Amino acid sequence: MAGPLKGIRVLDLSRILAGPWSTQCLADMGADVIKIERPKGGDDTRTWGPPFFDKGAEPISAYFLSANRGKRSVAIDMATGEGQKLICDLAKHCDILVENFKVGGLKKYGLDYASMKVANPGLIYCSITGFGQDGPYKDRPGYDALIQAMGGMMKITGAPESGPQRAGVAITDLFTGLYSAIGILGALHHREKTGEGQHIDMSLLDTQVAALANQSLSYLVSGKQPARLGTAHPSIVPYQAFETSDGDMVLAVGNDSQFRSFCDASGLAYLVEDDRYKTNPARVENRDTLIPVLTARIAQSTTDEWTEMMAKASVPGGPINDMKRVFADPQVKARGLALELPGSEGELVPGVANPIRYSKTVIEYKNAPPHLGADTEQVLAEILGLSGADIEYLKKADALG
Repeated sequence: MAGPLKGIRVLDLSRILAGPWSTQCLADMGADVIKIERPKGGDDTRTWGPPFFDKGAEPISAYFLSANRGKRSVAIDMATGEGQKLICDLAKHCDILVENFKVGGLKKYGLDYASMKVANPGLIYCSITGFGQDGPYKDRPGYDALIQAMGGMMKITGAPESGPQRAGVAITDLFTGLYSAIGILGALHHREKTGEGQHIDMSLLDTQVAALANQSLSYLVSGKQPARLGTAHPSIVPYQAFETSDGDMVLAVGNDSQFRSFCDASGLAYLVEDDRYKTNPARVENRDTLIPVLTARIAQSTTDEWTEMMAKASVPGGPINDMKRVFADPQVKARGLALELPGSEGELVPGVANPIRYSKTVIEYKNAPPHLGADTEQVLAEILGLSGADIEYLKKADALG
């Protein structure tokens, strides 16, 4: 059975990461996602490399590959009147439109929500910007690193002595993409009941502040600024990285029972009898004396020995893997997380599976991320009924790539 969004069509006017991540999620769930790109260059991330995958007709960056599988690429120049009309006509046949232009940036093309809802009242129109559609910063550009900084993420990331750090991936963009997909699914349900489309206003800053989760609530409850603790947790101890005799591991004790199990398995049972360490609040209060004891003991055995020991004791913990070990991990292999997707010329393009596992509407991975404009003629003929002569006229008018 096809994915749960089969029959839903998405017009994707977004580029970079947050928007494409949301529409890739929709494509994974079976939606027909039509990615509109500039004829010259396309999505900026096509050239964000190296590395590039170069076994097909043209090199494509790994960055672009990460966020654009399962889509069809249509190259249209929206700066031309003909291009604007084509996009508007396509939107009339779509359920969802996703864009990440600056606030008001599409109005001059007649592609803003106010214009689109007249053409298609049932359209769900999702706008992704740095700071949202209103407020004093609405006209400012916003990129992931800037928003991690302004939204508080950098201030709590890194070791105490390191200074603020950016997360290793563009986590604000990714969270915004996921929240956008969630918002779109909610709007689809609303439309199912009422027939009404609506505008969804997504902001990177809103998302980053919301995603601070327990850290932001800890501040609102206590008034105290969260500190940078490296890999340690502000509210749970022991919950951090440790050096082993041959590498690194994480010990992630979530409750007192797990702490007892770890101590019993590691020859540190006496720690549980110490009032300073019996409960998690006590361990948090006394982490400065507990962590050195654990550090000394963990350094005496290898990462694999600790991993096996903790698995037998049902204690959460394991190795800190590099990418090679991630994709060689038996669990990662068993879950089929590394993909090989068919490209347009029969080449196999690497990818990473969507983590959603449906029991009925199974996710199918049909196509690798498309080459720029690869589906232009097919989409325009299929959806708008354009003939070969129509397409030749549009090419001569510079509306198409």
